[in-house]
Amino acid sequence: MAGTDTGTTGTRADAAAAAVAKSDDLAGLEAGLDALESVQTRRTPVREVLLKKVLPPLTAVALVLVVWQLLVWVKVTEEYKLPAPSAVWDSLSEMWLQGTLHEVVWTSVSRGLLGFLLALAIGTPLGLLVARVAFVRAAIRPILSGLQSLPSVAWVPPAVIWLGLNDAMMFAVILLGAVPSIANGLVSGVDQVPPLYLRAGRTLGATGLRGTLHIVMPAALPGYLAGLKQGWAFSWRSLMAAEIIASSPELGLGLGQLLENGRNNFDMPGVFLAILLILIVGIAIDLLIFSPLERWVLRSRGLLARS
Repeated sequence: MAGTDTGTTGTRADAAAAAVAKSDDLAGLEAGLDALESVQTRRTPVREVLLKKVLPPLTAVALVLVVWQLLVWVKVTEEYKLPAPSAVWDSLSEMWLQGTLHEVVWTSVSRGLLGFLLALAIGTPLGLLVARVAFVRAAIRPILSGLQSLPSVAWVPPAVIWLGLNDAMMFAVILLGAVPSIANGLVSGVDQVPPLYLRAGRTLGATGLRGTLHIVMPAALPGYLAGLKQGWAFSWRSLMAAEIIASSPELGLGLGQLLENGRNNFDMPGVFLAILLILIVGIAIDLLIFSPLERWVLRSRGLLARS
């Protein structure tokens, strides 16, 4: 009898110890999950920002300038084909002193941004329509993919014939280049939305337009943002092609016309200056608009620590 009581007591002690151990394991697991879900927030020191974000691109630019100057010094080609960086700087200074630099840049930037906004207004509902209606997807998706692969310069001659040498022609070329990219990006984003989100939204009453605004678009935002970045790239490239080919005094002087004028006048410093300005505008738009949007999307999904 005593042995039985002793065995029963031992069994109860073991069960209690196992329960305590299991409770400790669950507590540790919960603490680990809480640690994973929490995002460490801290203010990034200025020195760290300079070292990690400012110094690398400045170093790359300096390296390019050094290599460029070395190529000029060793005379890999004639000077009129490869001007020195100082000659390009002189062209920049001359335009600045004449007061034409900001006017040329703004002419192209304003056209590009306005054309991109028009493409955004058209490409977004078109992408939603293609993504949500099976018949429209089967009919239009291949056309959008084909238009996206078509070089935007191909639209310049018919646009000139249809609309003439004016800003409407420029915007038409931008739309034909950018709308397919924006629409396809949104379609890809919608296709990647987990079906569970859609079912949960319908259960909560988010159907139709409400479901699109509150469920589909937020969930498809990463793919949509990728389509917007590509759409801007196509907008800018399309505009440059249109300005180079369809130059006219009535259109004003943009960066594309500046590049073409440099070619016609055998002004290689002017050609290099136009190329650099086109590149700088593209980088600036990405850094000022799309990079902050991308960081916000990643941060809102817990994929990027707040700094």
